[in-house]
Amino acid sequence: MADASHYTYRVSWSEPDSEFVATVAEFPSLSWLAETQNEALDGIITVVRDVLEDMAGTGEKPPVPIADRSYSGTFTVRTSPRVHRTLAVEAEEQGVSLNLLVNQKLSAPAPGRDTPDVKAG
Repeated sequence: MADASHYTYRVSWSEPDSEFVATVAEFPSLSWLAETQNEALDGIITVVRDVLEDMAGTGEKPPVPIADRSYSGTFTVRTSPRVHRTLAVEAEEQGVSLNLLVNQKLSAPAPGRDTPDVKAG
């Protein structure tokens, strides 16, 4: 049977429900509401374990956890000719390949997420 701990969980606040909602990427139809983040996470993990047991009992194949999947490091992105040209010019100006430029942009931290929280004191 698949290991429920390998799946990708997220807990966030649900304003409409006034509770935390836990979800699992590999099972998008599942969720669990609770008053605390820990309760929401515990709840969704329990649901996933139950679903995995049911699937094993019926012979269904569960989704492979994202963490257990293999990735080649290659994927194709389609974009407009204008964006392609803009990126190609930027790469040329920087003296790097288009592949390296795009990889750097994808790897860069999101604005505001690369700096630690600073508190005035």
